[in-house]
Amino acid sequence: VRVRTWSCTCAFMAVSPTASFSHSMMASLDATQQTYDENDPSLADGHRIVYDREVPFELRAHEQLDGGHSVGTLESVKVKVMLLGDETNPQHVRIELSTESDLFFVYNCSLDLSTFKAMQAQQKLMIDYPEFPSVLVRMLNQCLKEPHSHLAVFIFDKTGDARLDFIQNMEYKFVELMSLNFVA
Repeated sequence: VRVRTWSCTCAFMAVSPTASFSHSMMASLDATQQTYDENDPSLADGHRIVYDREVPFELRAHEQLDGGHSVGTLESVKVKVMLLGDETNPQHVRIELSTESDLFFVYNCSLDLSTFKAMQAQQKLMIDYPEFPSVLVRMLNQCLKEPHSHLAVFIFDKTGDARLDFIQNMEYKFVELMSLNFVA
């Protein structure tokens, strides 16, 4: 009985300092993240990050001369989705794309209600603007979880214009689900 009491007391003493160290370490990381967020120029106008992950993209350089596409390369692209306003009724959605392998690869897409309505009509989307951020995040996550059936294809040209196409491989046909326009 004494051995069990002693070992239990030692275990408690060993965990207690580690727990306080872990708590102070987490508080330090939270303060560092808050400082990072305050200095992030993407968040300067009140946006907040709702998605920040690396997603596999097929990158294609659009050839202006013959109207064709070059062969794409697979690369991990950092995607940040930011909202201004409430998640259930956003005023503005901004998407930033960047890569660590090319510091000059920085593209932005900005959508408010009017630009979304135009995109919705053009692409015959069946979602409303408040649903758009969650659908976008779901599509990005599907590209991570099922990279053989859900593709993110990013086509860019020399002028700085680009387009992100979300494509689903249906085994017998590639179906374009949604496209977003970006600028460098």
